[in-house]
Amino acid sequence: MTSPKQSLQFPKRFLWGAAVAAHQVEGNTHNQWTVWELEHAKTLAAQAEYQYGDLPNWDDIKKDATNPDNYISGAAANHYQLYEHDFEIIKKMNMNSFRFSIEWSRIEPEEGVWSAEGIEHYVQYIDALKKRGIEPVITLFHFTLPVWFSEMGGFEQRKNVQYFVRFAEKIVSELGPSVRYIITINEPEVYATESYYLASWPPAVSSKRKWRTVMNNLALAHNRTAKAIHTMNRRYKVSVAKNSNYFYAGDNALLSRKSAELFQYFQDDYFLKKVVKQCDFLGVNYYFSNRVYGYRVHNPDVKTSDMGWDLSPANLEQALERLHDKYDLPIIITENGLADSTDEHRQWWLMQTIIAMQRAMRSGVKLEGYLHWSLLDNFEWDKGKWPRFGLIAVDYKTYKRSPRPSAIWYAKLLKKIRSEA
Repeated sequence: MTSPKQSLQFPKRFLWGAAVAAHQVEGNTHNQWTVWELEHAKTLAAQAEYQYGDLPNWDDIKKDATNPDNYISGAAANHYQLYEHDFEIIKKMNMNSFRFSIEWSRIEPEEGVWSAEGIEHYVQYIDALKKRGIEPVITLFHFTLPVWFSEMGGFEQRKNVQYFVRFAEKIVSELGPSVRYIITINEPEVYATESYYLASWPPAVSSKRKWRTVMNNLALAHNRTAKAIHTMNRRYKVSVAKNSNYFYAGDNALLSRKSAELFQYFQDDYFLKKVVKQCDFLGVNYYFSNRVYGYRVHNPDVKTSDMGWDLSPANLEQALERLHDKYDLPIIITENGLADSTDEHRQWWLMQTIIAMQRAMRSGVKLEGYLHWSLLDNFEWDKGKWPRFGLIAVDYKTYKRSPRPSAIWYAKLLKKIRSEA
């Protein structure tokens, strides 16, 4: 029998960190999302009870969810100004890596116009990480686009992919050897589905044809960008961050098993098979699994997050094993977490996640890192500021940072794990 001590052993160079996205924490951005927020904040607030009224915590979130200001990112967590303070938190939490996105609209606010100020900010940002011994993991597209790029059709147009590749080449050349891990596209299927199928995100279009076109163009964008970056230097490790909900049959019925396989294919393989040859590793975002009966998802929901997501952290083991067996690439968990404003489940989630990671590694999975979502409470897209994903709580009026009890516990656990590596 494996002892608890052995069950928490990880390689010395394992990446332990957290993740954020620019628009969700930096504040005062100007992109297609900020334009859309201002146009839709009142509508989102009016629809809130219909959308979230069935959640067990509705009474707790009602005040924020029905307030239009909740849906405007504004200064967000003010991370753009407070990043050095936040990096000190990362260091104190015994983390050695940090994933963040480069806000394209800061780098190229107008087509073909490069902002020296925007570039210098991220140069200094990464330098501040490196000085603290924190490995940067950069993301080039995390759902936000410059207004000019959006107005020319964004990723709906195949010809527009060249502009994204040009941006990637520019920022990577400016950052040089200070970065090694690069995520090109974050959760392509989430972006395409929310924006072009469910019409919940800008540009709020519902079209199966456009959904398929955008998915294909995002794959093309990754492949061309990865090739361009590798041409610059083969030391760069490039991938996508793929949201991977794990589907499993709730019974042994043939329909349940076949449905789970089909759902899993469209969840993961439909996109990954288009890009895997241009990936040095797999970036995996895992938040929940889906139990399938027949052709429907019916989750156990024994524990749920504030957003109503089923909490099944142990199933990360199966998700990792499946992806590793199919694609035989090293894996970095680029996002994993839960909205939990009262911090009721986060410590349990983290412990179960780490155990699942260790079990997957014993089964042969080449796991190289774990980046928790999120370091800070963040602006959660069309849901605004009420979901609280942060290890560190943020007061949106004062921007004061306060570690949640789970964060304090986690910092001590990481100290122990890393000291024994």
